[in-house]
Amino acid sequence: MQEKVLRILEFDKVRRRLAEYAGSALGKELAMAIRPSVRPEEVNIWQAETTEAKALCQQAAQAPLGGIFDLRETIKAAKIGRVLPAEDFLSIGSTLRTARLLNKFFFAREESVVLKSLAGRLVLFPELEEEIERTIGPEGTVNDDATPTLRVLRAQIKTMQNRIKDKLESITRSGEHQKYLQDALVTIRNNRYVIPVKQEYKSLFPGIVHDQSASGATLFIEPMAVVEMNNQLRKAEAEAEEEVFRILTRLSALVGAVATEIEEDLEILARLDLAFAKAKLSLACRGTEPVINDRGSIRLIEARHPLLEGEVVPIDLTIGEDFHILVITGPNTGGKTVALKTVGLFVLLAQAGLHLPARSGSEISIFHGVYADIGDEQSIEQSLSTFSSHMTNIVSILKEAEDEKCLVLLDELGAGTDPTEGATLAIAILKSLHQKGVRTVATTHYNDLKIFAYNTPGVQNASVEFDPQTLKPTYRLMIGVPGQSNALAIVGRLGLDPEIIAEAKRLIEPGTRRVEEMIERIVTEKRVLEEERRDATSLRVRLQKEEAEYRAELARLKAERSRMLAEAKREAEDLVRETRREMENLLRELREAAPEKQTAVLNTARRKTAELLDKLVEPQTAPAGEWHGPLSPGMKVFLSHLDQDGEVLEVGEDAVHVQVGALRVWVPKEKITSAAPAGEEKPGTGRRTGQGKTGYGKLVRDKAQTISAELDLRGLTVDDALAATDKYLDEALLAGLPSVRLIHGKGTGALRSAIGDYLKKHKQVKNARWGEAGEGGMGVTVVEF
Repeated sequence: MQEKVLRILEFDKVRRRLAEYAGSALGKELAMAIRPSVRPEEVNIWQAETTEAKALCQQAAQAPLGGIFDLRETIKAAKIGRVLPAEDFLSIGSTLRTARLLNKFFFAREESVVLKSLAGRLVLFPELEEEIERTIGPEGTVNDDATPTLRVLRAQIKTMQNRIKDKLESITRSGEHQKYLQDALVTIRNNRYVIPVKQEYKSLFPGIVHDQSASGATLFIEPMAVVEMNNQLRKAEAEAEEEVFRILTRLSALVGAVATEIEEDLEILARLDLAFAKAKLSLACRGTEPVINDRGSIRLIEARHPLLEGEVVPIDLTIGEDFHILVITGPNTGGKTVALKTVGLFVLLAQAGLHLPARSGSEISIFHGVYADIGDEQSIEQSLSTFSSHMTNIVSILKEAEDEKCLVLLDELGAGTDPTEGATLAIAILKSLHQKGVRTVATTHYNDLKIFAYNTPGVQNASVEFDPQTLKPTYRLMIGVPGQSNALAIVGRLGLDPEIIAEAKRLIEPGTRRVEEMIERIVTEKRVLEEERRDATSLRVRLQKEEAEYRAELARLKAERSRMLAEAKREAEDLVRETRREMENLLRELREAAPEKQTAVLNTARRKTAELLDKLVEPQTAPAGEWHGPLSPGMKVFLSHLDQDGEVLEVGEDAVHVQVGALRVWVPKEKITSAAPAGEEKPGTGRRTGQGKTGYGKLVRDKAQTISAELDLRGLTVDDALAATDKYLDEALLAGLPSVRLIHGKGTGALRSAIGDYLKKHKQVKNARWGEAGEGGMGVTVVEF
């Protein structure tokens, strides 16, 4: 692609806007250097990178891109053996850390196939990163603990500095010396501790003069009493500097040893930064990933030029399927050139891996060459007229554009010369491109080109719509409709004498007049059809939306039904298990009871059995009513609370002993709804009309009576304990308990921490605290709902 074409189609402006979204200098540089590719596999990978990064941005998944630095010169210096300054290692450590975090970020993201593969190529240096962090402080200096030697030297330096300061401060505070001093302070000159002495007392104050004030009134003297101490300090500082140099030399060597791998990491980090910059640009312009084809066809749906601001009228445009040359006509400032540039720019954007500000489903082919003659390229230096300048450019285009893999954009083709010659020349140029199969979009004012497009297979008319009522263009592009002249309509609305307008119409050639009338009819019919199509599309979209809502609601109801059935089944199974345990306990108590206590145990067992059976079955239909007739052994009865038939064995004062299948139970008389004498079938009144089912409301009441206010989790693993806690809290909420106790023990604290983290996220938990001294202390968590 020629740089001139990129500039004409304003691709460079898009690059500058893209660079603003990059977070690093490397990413910005890569954004400014981005160019369209002619390799389909490369374009598809770039588009996938943009799409995956955009999906992560939409999910609010923040990729850790901060902390990427341009280390190319630094790494190059380390590579050739130079010693890097301490502050450079801050940038190196930050960049290595970002590479590690990005690798970890994408490791668990199976949906980001391309970006995960790219991040997976990052070479990680955790040992080097750790060594830099241990050695270099946040201010960009070597830490005291970088080596034992440096730690000792810096400790000595601090001690010496304090001794020197103490000595000098004792001098400045001395009444004997204060009159000699300009100020009672200790300062530093030439890395030596000094005090300010008045010029006139120089001879009375023995020491070494290191500096003087600008006025000469003050001398900065190092008293003889601290000269040797300063010498020792400078020696220690020099040794510390040598040790720092050795440390930086070692670190620089470590970086230099992996310089090639770090340089490769920098390229990958820049590419990842660019991918997210492209994603942010796509979100900003409401872009979509185009479909890439190799047929030489373009299909733009509701395309918007990305550099236009305000209310942008989208255009629909196709080329390369039924026709490969599109001739756009229409009034000036109507949007012809914008449409032309939109086509060319969209091709460049797609081939550079950028999303298009258009509706999903737009298609772009890979073109090996994009050529454009747009705008006034007149050159005063070359003494070329506008026409000559355009033709020079077009001659070059005709030589290079050879087949359907080339896209040519021609603005105002044939303009700038005699209309007749210009029109015939324009037709000849389009015929030449047509014969080669070159995809071409051209704008023009010439009627002859409209007729050429109408009569030539593979060439199609298009126009930008103009509203004669408002005298303004609508900027809508209409494929298949040639543009019409609106000059007379415009001047009529501007107030020109109608007789002049009528005379102008009479002077128009009959053939031209008929063409204009035909175009007007076509435009009117197309406008009507377009409105009907929009209405139909709107209706279809609304119906599709309603259908989707109904389907979603149906799916939700089915899911809810499945959930309720599964819950009911689980509750029924739990109740059956509970009942079985209770029955086993009753039988065991009965067997173990002493003979004199068996009656009491038996009555308790009868009561509990009736209660449990009452829990198990809840009839679907209400009973016909209580049986008030006489009861005697052998009678057939219907038990309403069990929804079962039975036979009377014994009649008590308030209860009846009934055989129900293999089970004998005492039943309150009010539970019997029908009866018949022995040997007869009992009446049908009170018979059930459907299968019994578990009573959910009754389960809730029973749960409140049976659930404990504490749960013992000791001895369980963390996963088992969390699962048990989740189920127990649901049951406690169902039972309406205001608070419960979770017993997890003290131990290592792992189970207590896991329970605490779980409770923080539970929406129904109002407060969770450790137990008081009398509640179990740290071995218990008290939960309030």
